[in-house]
Amino acid sequence: MASDLAFLFAGQGAQTVGMGKDLYAEYPTVRALYDRADAAVPFELKRISFAGREEELRRTDVSQPAIVVHALAGLEALKAELGELPQVSFAAGLSLGEYSALCFAEVLSLEDTLRLVIARGEYMQACCEAEPSGMVSLLGLDADALGPAIEAGSALGVVGIANDNAPGQVVLSGAQAALEAATAKAKELGAKRAVPLNVAGAYHSQLMAPAGEKLARDLAAATWNLPRVPVIANVNAQPHTADPQEIQAALVQQVSSTVRFRESLELMFSLGAERCFEFGPGGVLKGLVRRVDRSKSCLSLDTVEQVRAAADTLRQEAR
Repeated sequence: MASDLAFLFAGQGAQTVGMGKDLYAEYPTVRALYDRADAAVPFELKRISFAGREEELRRTDVSQPAIVVHALAGLEALKAELGELPQVSFAAGLSLGEYSALCFAEVLSLEDTLRLVIARGEYMQACCEAEPSGMVSLLGLDADALGPAIEAGSALGVVGIANDNAPGQVVLSGAQAALEAATAKAKELGAKRAVPLNVAGAYHSQLMAPAGEKLARDLAAATWNLPRVPVIANVNAQPHTADPQEIQAALVQQVSSTVRFRESLELMFSLGAERCFEFGPGGVLKGLVRRVDRSKSCLSLDTVEQVRAAADTLRQEAR
């Protein structure tokens, strides 16, 4: 029987100092994961994740691998509680989380995943420093209502939809003047709130295209395996194919394209997913699941307590 469970993986911005510390203390397999990750990156991932300074953890080339490892730690903790991971129907991630999903699905090794997200973070940071830019979260408007806002902003520079996260929850991204004009128009169109995000620049906009072009070389150098679980791609809200070149092309495009997370959730739900487990810090994806379809459930596996609660739920269902 097909599983009705989907695994979701958190994106950048969810990081907090202390994330993963209790999982590391509790589970030997999580300790082994963090030790392996520490050996694979050029900085002290454990120290910064568990007890570093906020400004250290906010660095794009640090936060991205740290969030990936925290998400994978949740998987290891759940496996330790149950003896094996449950069968799942799909995996998907929000932006950065797509790499965690691909690692979970054994498309990429841990080491290749970390190398790629560090490179991705460095290239994105360079684009951020090339031109003043930013992102604004809009509440109360759907993506298909934002055409006039994008048009108004585009008269002044690059601007577009970075994230279509859920009904009434969209993120704009672009050059500063263009973003401000688009945001002002969105308010005229009925946006209830416009919240500037504390990020280095315009992720998932055309300003990031040079980062994707550089990342292509790193992607080509990685080892790619067949997905053991369907992984939904951000760029088209469809499962990745088994062709490594097609996966790489999608990840190049992902850096500068809209993250179609709402459509990804809708696809998984239409194909039978009824509940989700969210891996990584913050619990943001749980809220997006609720916005997309209130009949679906989502449990966050951020802490030891949450992992044990999820494991207890699965044990009860197996009786």
